[in-house]
Amino acid sequence: MDNGIVYYLDPIILTLGPVQLLGYSLGPLQLRYYGLIFASMLYLGFLFWRWQLLRGKYSSDLADRYLIWGVISVLAGSRLGHCLFYQADYYLANPVEILYFWKGGLASHGATIGLMVGMLGFSIRYKMRFIEVLDRFSISATGGAALVRLGNFFNSEIVGRVTDSPLGVKFLRHDCHKMELCQIFETDNPEAHARWAELVERTPARHPSQLYEFALGLFVMLSLYMIDRWAGREKRPLGLMAGSFLAIYFFGRFFVEYFKDYQTDLSSQEAFTMGQYLSVLPFLVGVGIITWSLVARKPTDEGRPEPLDVTPRPEKTSKSKSKPKSKSKSRSKKSSK
Repeated sequence: MDNGIVYYLDPIILTLGPVQLLGYSLGPLQLRYYGLIFASMLYLGFLFWRWQLLRGKYSSDLADRYLIWGVISVLAGSRLGHCLFYQADYYLANPVEILYFWKGGLASHGATIGLMVGMLGFSIRYKMRFIEVLDRFSISATGGAALVRLGNFFNSEIVGRVTDSPLGVKFLRHDCHKMELCQIFETDNPEAHARWAELVERTPARHPSQLYEFALGLFVMLSLYMIDRWAGREKRPLGLMAGSFLAIYFFGRFFVEYFKDYQTDLSSQEAFTMGQYLSVLPFLVGVGIITWSLVARKPTDEGRPEPLDVTPRPEKTSKSKSKPKSKSKSRSKKSSK
C-alpha cells in the first residue's frame, strides 16, 4: 500500500520583474511563503516583547529600540549557526557564501545564540538587567521558533526521516533533487508531466518534523504564558521565564530530533544528531537558571536599576526668544534710573 500525503506546494507566491531601476535590472523579485512567515515572526515577536516591557512600566521608546538589535541578532546568529554547525567545511572554504541568505540555511540554535548576544549588548547599552531582558523576550523567542518551522514546511526543507506511517508526507520538491526529476516543476502543470507518476512513486513518505516543531513551539509558548500568570506576572521570580524557555523548548527539541532527517555527516550509527548535541547545553543552562530563580525568589519588579532614558529631549528655547527678555530688563533698569 502506498502511504503518504503528497505535498509539492510552490514556495513562491508571486514573481515580479526583472525591474529596471536607474539603468540597472533588479530581480526577478519573488514573494515567498517563508518570507511572509519570517516577517510575521519578527513583527509578532516585537509585539510580545513590547507588551512585556510596557507591563513592566518601561517606556515604549525603549521597547522600540530593540527592534533593530533583534533583527540583526536573529539573521546573523541563525545564518552563522547553519554555516558553522552543519556545513562548516564548505563555508570555511567559501566564506563569501555565508552572506547568501537567499539560498536558505538558518539554524534555530544559532538564532538562540545570536539573540542572547544581542540581548546582552542591549542590556549593557540601556542599563537593564540581562536576566530580566531574557525573561521578557522568552515568549517572543518561542513564537519565532514555531513560525520558522512552519516556514520550513512551506519550503519543503528540514524534512523528517522516512516513515511507514499513514501520516507521513511525500515532499516531492525536496526528494526530486536526488532523482534528478526537479524539471517537472518547471512546467505549468507538473501533474501532467510524463514522469509525474514516477516521482510520486519513488518519493518516500517522511515525518513532517517541521510541523512537530511548530506544535512544540506553540506548546512552549502556552506553557510560558501559564507560568507567567502562576508566578504573579511582574512579581514572578527573576529568571523563571528565561530558564523555563530554555529547559522546556530544548528538552522538546532533543526528542523531535529523532524524527528529523540527518543534516550533517553524523550518520545513523552515531548516538545523537548534531541538533541533539546542541540542545543539551541550553537545556542544562535552563535547569540551572530555574533552580537559582526558585531559590533566590527575587521578584522582577524589585531592586531593578533605572534604564537609560531614551525619550526625546524637549527642544531648547531659541536665542531669538531670549533676546527680547534681556532688552526688557535693560529698559526697566533705565526707567528706574
